[in-house]
Amino acid sequence: MNVSISRLQMFYGDLDAESLLLAMIKDEFKGKIALVSSFGADAALLLSMVAEADKATPVLFLETQKHFPETLAYAHDLTEQLRLTQVHWLTPDPVMVCRTDPNGDLCKTQPNRCCWLRKIEPLDRAVCDLGIKALITGRKRYQTPERAELETIELDDRGICRINPLALWDKGRQKQEAARRDLLAHPLAAKGYPSIGCAPCTLPVANGEDDRAGRWAHAIGLDEEKKTECGIHLPASEVVNWSV
Repeated sequence: MNVSISRLQMFYGDLDAESLLLAMIKDEFKGKIALVSSFGADAALLLSMVAEADKATPVLFLETQKHFPETLAYAHDLTEQLRLTQVHWLTPDPVMVCRTDPNGDLCKTQPNRCCWLRKIEPLDRAVCDLGIKALITGRKRYQTPERAELETIELDDRGICRINPLALWDKGRQKQEAARRDLLAHPLAAKGYPSIGCAPCTLPVANGEDDRAGRWAHAIGLDEEKKTECGIHLPASEVVNWSV
């Protein structure tokens, strides 16, 4: 499948989130598209929109084996509420884990390498195995400076189309729509966790702090390990040195 990103942007770039998802799932990438979801604090809205378009759309959940128990329970509960039928729990390669992180503490000293082992490699493997040509993501411009110019339709350096239906949404609009849909909230969201990743690498944030201030806060003092992204949304050329 040859992807013309300019054609997709021209025809679909200005659509609202629901219409964009419907066009991508039902027409442009039928049978070749999946949603990447963290089942985190703000994941429910996009999952709900995708379920509305087609409940059988594959959902790729990176089960890093380092999640909060609350996240795992939430993933099950939200899957049931939305009646999703194709949620894939992607786990790291056990041979790689045994060789690279036998004590389970790699995240403390080499969080980039840990993210490659537990997130990037399993996702790349699933995309290949499932024949995925487009990935739906929940990224938004307001989240980080690196995402400030995010488009609703992009093409990454792996040749995979990235669909970002909520790219232009602000936090208020997102919360309002999630409330309107009466979606289950992540149990940690009310406990000071507005952005939730793996348990060892996520801290609660104080009022007024950036939502993602608690992500990889421990990596600030590690040489060459400062992080704002796990790597699944970064160009392959930027994460190649993270690999085991």
